[in-house]
Amino acid sequence: MAASGYDAIIIGGGHNGLVSGAYFARDGLRTVVLEARNKTGGAADTSAPFADHPEINVTTYSYVMSLMPPTIIRELRLKEFGYDVTPFGPYFQAYPDGRAVTVYPDDSQKSYDSIAEFSKRDADTMPKWEAWLKGVADVLGPLMLSVPPHVGSMHPMDLLSTVQAAWKMRKLGERGVGDVTRLFTMSVSDLLNDWFESDAVKGMLTVNGVIGTWAGPDEPGTAYVMLHHSIGDVGDGHLGSWGFQQGGMGGVSSSIRAAAEAFGCEIRTDARVKKIVVRNGRAVGVVLDDGQELRAPALVSCIHPQIAFLDLIDRHELPPDFVWDIERWKTRSGVVKINVAISELPDFKAQPGKELQDLHTGSVELCFSSDYAEQAFQDAHLSRKPSVAPFVDGTIPTTLDRKLAPEGTHVFSMFTQWVPDDWVKEPHRDELDAYAKRIFDLYDELAPNFKDSIIDYQVIGPYDMEQELGLIGGNIFHGELSADQLFHMRPAPGYGDYRTPLKGLYHGSSATHAGGGVNGIPGWQAYRQAKKDRAVRSK
Repeated sequence: MAASGYDAIIIGGGHNGLVSGAYFARDGLRTVVLEARNKTGGAADTSAPFADHPEINVTTYSYVMSLMPPTIIRELRLKEFGYDVTPFGPYFQAYPDGRAVTVYPDDSQKSYDSIAEFSKRDADTMPKWEAWLKGVADVLGPLMLSVPPHVGSMHPMDLLSTVQAAWKMRKLGERGVGDVTRLFTMSVSDLLNDWFESDAVKGMLTVNGVIGTWAGPDEPGTAYVMLHHSIGDVGDGHLGSWGFQQGGMGGVSSSIRAAAEAFGCEIRTDARVKKIVVRNGRAVGVVLDDGQELRAPALVSCIHPQIAFLDLIDRHELPPDFVWDIERWKTRSGVVKINVAISELPDFKAQPGKELQDLHTGSVELCFSSDYAEQAFQDAHLSRKPSVAPFVDGTIPTTLDRKLAPEGTHVFSMFTQWVPDDWVKEPHRDELDAYAKRIFDLYDELAPNFKDSIIDYQVIGPYDMEQELGLIGGNIFHGELSADQLFHMRPAPGYGDYRTPLKGLYHGSSATHAGGGVNGIPGWQAYRQAKKDRAVRSK
């Protein structure tokens, strides 16, 4: 079959692939995005999973927005195409004894009063904690938009890049460098123990340290995961709080796709790539499952690195050290996503009422303490069983987004952990259903109307995420956010700059620096590196 020619080929139509394709097309380049599934968006998806209730939509996998840079939103004109994020409300954690801790993003007095119910000392400490964390995040945040240097290379330009990266950290000072060292090496539980005394407060703050992570809060390095989710400014404008995309996370993908197509990008679904074609150390095109061959001087892979580099490329085309690193790339998970349709809002004993309250509009958590989360992890890790009492990062997006479900119904989105990481090998349907029902029981203890309000529910385990989305191990970040897989090590030493060992092939998946969350930065950076290398020229 004759090859078709393009200026740029993007492998993978998730949000990073769509961002990359949009930027190439914006430059007037003939660009195609190839998506194996029958729809684009990857994990940023909205669907109607309930056969008996097709009118109810859920945000299927990923569930909140925050870290997308204003630069991308502005340059791709995403708001013109439906990008519309509503900041959500407070962190809320209820307890079986009828108390609750609530932390508001914009009302420090309310937060103080709520925390003081558990510990006046912690209420006094919270503003200092937030100021300290913001100070570190404000310095490290701009690194999210930086290209990692080749640390250890003696090439003059690489040495210069390393020095420039270090210079950006000059505002930290000696004390600040010590703080950053702690964040990268400490467990989130140890860090929180240094600051707070109340289990309730520490439990609430633990959440951001273990999201999507195959590690409990006692694991060194989880303090960084918390920082990653606390960054508010990446250097080109304040990003604001976490929020809900109107119409669910599929609305984010739809807006990027619409922008890409408006710029002239061709997008193909049901177009699975079978092979990346390599000639003399250069990637020159792809072969699809149907045998069609496409050629381009620039290719960007936005799929999981173990699929891209181990399945689509003959390993002899790649350096042995690189293959060794990718083979050992850590991509474990114990995440289960549960989407629950409910007929009324939870009536919490701590703050009674089925009517809409602030507490329903933010994070409705299930994490009573750091020890609670650690036990949930150890159930899966050491005992090799699903958590007896799982940890949940919950939201009810329909409180602020009425596009998802009809009036009078709501969707409770539950991002839960953990099940054993080897559950990626089999569906485990019955065990997952029992796991979900344990979570329902736990929420029912806090809000006694919850179980009776359930209309239907969907349970998505690691097996489903790998089979449906190509998320190896079910890991939502394309690879763990551990200290040995960050910055210049993501995904391998010497290749943290969005380039690959093959000329003409760039890497824009979430397994690169700044990956982890729906932000589009990896896809944008891969495009920028291709432009810098003059792999393509604007028309």
